Amino acid sequence: QVQLVESGGGLVQHGGSLRLSCAASGHTFSSYNMGWFRQAPGKEREFVAAISKSLGYTYYADSVKGRFTISRDNAKSTVYLQMNTLKLEDTAVYYCAADSSAILTTVARRYMYWGQGTQVTVSS
Repeated sequence: QVQLVESGGGLVQHGGSLRLSCAASGHTFSSYNMGWFRQAPGKEREFVAAISKSLGYTYYADSVKGRFTISRDNAKSTVYLQMNTLKLEDTAVYYCAADSSAILTTVARRYMYWGQGTQVTVSS
């Protein structure tokens, strides 16, 4: 069992930056690929970024590539999402998720553990 707690969300102006954190507990953090997903009102949950267990391979949705950076600190059992040049369409609840499978995936249903989410609101 893994518990995930996101933090760092808030209200930011268009073009601004935020860094989300997701602290994990309950199991060996380095055993899990970690992902960030988001869900805007009336929309389905969508993949944002993912990072592999140990070698730090990363993958991004096209919509955030070049603006967002995912990273992890296995010693602190924490994954981060640095979000720069935020746009109005980035407004959503952001969730972190953990997956123990061997292959890094963008598919939400493959992630077995989820945090409660943190709201990010980008204003004009």
